[in-house]
Amino acid sequence: MTADIIDGKAFAATVRTEVARHVARLKSEHGITPGLAVVLVGEDPASQVYVRSKGKQTVEAGMESFETRFGTDIGEADLIAEVERLNADPAVHGILVQLPLPDHIDSDIVINTIDPAKDVDGFHISNVGLLGTGQKAMVPCTPLGSLMLLRDRLGKLEGLNAVVLGRSNIVGKPMFNLLLRDSCTVTVAHSKTRDLAAVCRSADILVAAVGRPQMVTREFVKPGATVIDVGINRIPAPEKGEGKTRIVGDCDFEDCASVAGAITPVPGGVGPMTIACLLANTLTACCRANGLPEPQGLTA
Repeated sequence: MTADIIDGKAFAATVRTEVARHVARLKSEHGITPGLAVVLVGEDPASQVYVRSKGKQTVEAGMESFETRFGTDIGEADLIAEVERLNADPAVHGILVQLPLPDHIDSDIVINTIDPAKDVDGFHISNVGLLGTGQKAMVPCTPLGSLMLLRDRLGKLEGLNAVVLGRSNIVGKPMFNLLLRDSCTVTVAHSKTRDLAAVCRSADILVAAVGRPQMVTREFVKPGATVIDVGINRIPAPEKGEGKTRIVGDCDFEDCASVAGAITPVPGGVGPMTIACLLANTLTACCRANGLPEPQGLTA
C-alpha cells in the first residue's frame, strides 16, 4: 500500500483565498478591515522568519498587519503594557505574542493578558476552558489546521478511533478536544503509555505531535489509517554538506506511507495550515467583534 499524500500547502492556499474573499466583503459592505498584531521579543532567526511570513500573508489577504519588536532586555511589565495597548486598539482584532519569550518573562502571564476575544493563537486560559467544555472559543491554529485537513480527507469523523500522540498544551490537548467534539473516540498517548505502538496502531486517525524526529514507524500505523504529522524537526543532512540539516516530521515518512491510507508530508503538510488558520482566526475574531456572521468552513 502507498498512502495518498495530503497536500497541506495546496489546502492552505485555498483557505487563504477564502479568507481574502471574506475580507474583501467586509471592506466593501461594512467598511471594516481585520487587523492582526504580532509582538516579537528578541532576534531568534526562526521566529523572525515566521513573523515575516505572517506579516506578508496578512497583507496579501487584505488585512492590516501591525508588528512590534522588542529586544530581549524588555521587562515583563513593559511587554504587558504593550499587550494592553493592543487590547484597547479597535483596529486590532487579533493579537499574537511570538513564543518563546526570554526566561525572565512569564509567558503564561503575558498570554493571559491578551483579550480572549483577540487571542487568535487560542492559548488564553479562557479559550482553553471554553474549548475543553465544548463552547465557542478561539482555537489554536495548528490543531485547527489539522482538523480541517482531516475533515477534507475523511468527511464526517464521528465514530472513528483517533489517537493523539503527544499531550502538549499547544497541540496535543486541544487536538484531543477538537476530535472529541467531532464525535471521535479519542486516546491521548505519550511517553508513559504502555505498549505505545499497539495503542497507536488501533487508530483510524493518528496525530503525531510528540516532537521526536521520525519516532513513528510503520509499527505504529494501522493499515489504511490517516496520519497527521505535526512534527517539525531538524536533523543532520551530511549528504547536503558539512553542518547542513533537513526538516523531518515525527513520522518516518516513507515507512509510514507504506502502510497508511493517507499521510501529511513534512514539510508541506500541517505547517502551511498554521498561518492560514491564524488568518482565519483573525477574520473570525473581527466578525465576532462586529456582530457579523462567522465565515463558514474556517472555524472548528
